[in-house]
Amino acid sequence: MVTFNDAVAEFFGVEEFSPLVEFAVALVGAVIVGSIILTIVGVSAVWFKRKLNARLGDRIAVNRVGPAGLFIMPADALKLLSKEVVVPEGVDRASYLLAPILAAAAVIAAFAFIPFGSGLQVADPETGLIFALAFASLGAIPIVMAGYSSKNKYSFLGFEREVAQAIAYEIPLVVSALAIVPLVAYFGDTDTPLRMSEIVAAQQGPLLGIEGLPVPNWFLFAQPIAAALFFVAILAEFSRNPFDLPEAGSELVAGYLTEYGGVNFVLLFLAEFAAIFFGGALFTALFLGGGSGPFLPAAVWFLIKMFAFYVVVQWLRATVPRVRIDQLLSLGWKYMLELTFLNLLLTAGVLWVVL
Repeated sequence: MVTFNDAVAEFFGVEEFSPLVEFAVALVGAVIVGSIILTIVGVSAVWFKRKLNARLGDRIAVNRVGPAGLFIMPADALKLLSKEVVVPEGVDRASYLLAPILAAAAVIAAFAFIPFGSGLQVADPETGLIFALAFASLGAIPIVMAGYSSKNKYSFLGFEREVAQAIAYEIPLVVSALAIVPLVAYFGDTDTPLRMSEIVAAQQGPLLGIEGLPVPNWFLFAQPIAAALFFVAILAEFSRNPFDLPEAGSELVAGYLTEYGGVNFVLLFLAEFAAIFFGGALFTALFLGGGSGPFLPAAVWFLIKMFAFYVVVQWLRATVPRVRIDQLLSLGWKYMLELTFLNLLLTAGVLWVVL
């Protein structure tokens, strides 16, 4: 799989760019990928989410502001961006104002390592999986900054829950993802099984390399336990239902978001929904074969799978009640941690016997 820089170099018939030109081309690629993601996130967070949740709840969503309520998007944007930025008294001003910016920047930057296909990958380092998981963890830091600096008891409880949640599910998230690395080395026959493009490439062909099988070699089928554990861990890592305890509207008003309004709220809200799509992009690359699929371009297939992940997350939001904090921590420490390590050991053991 080629990166955006490789695709541009091939288009112009150049073998290698100078460092300055390479940086400029990578920056253009980042802007293109970022624009695509922000467009998808904006439409999904403002309009599609309301329509989908209304359908799941058997009620009527927005249908008055423009055709099918589509004009609700510019209306909401104008309303939120035109509001005065009010900074409460007694807050840690620097951390309070910096947290929303860091939250949005971190999650958008994380998409640089995702192999969308069709040349839409900004960076493809040998340890791309580690970089992607590291960026997935960065989202907890702005939440801690926002909750602590707000000087609000509900915000404080929200960030405390985020810390406990992140610690409990960080290890299961990483270990469940690492369970596919031996499979990448085996099926992909590569010395760089942590490279994101190699992970996608290893999922091409029939399941387990058995010719004639109609099932693709997606790690969702080759490693279903790791896929299930990773899915639960990513929901908890990004605080999605039923693990949305850091904001928990019925308990903490809005948790770490309580004291934010206007453009600061927009940035935190944007980061929250972009994180869902980043989780979907990561799940697609690791377990759904990336952009593999018939007829359509790879990037289109990738976006379809990523959006399907978002729909499943919203379906869980509408149907599964929020768990208690003690239930969340028990699940993480007593079950997820042990199951992810057991699955990793079983995977390595089975491959050792096969090889």
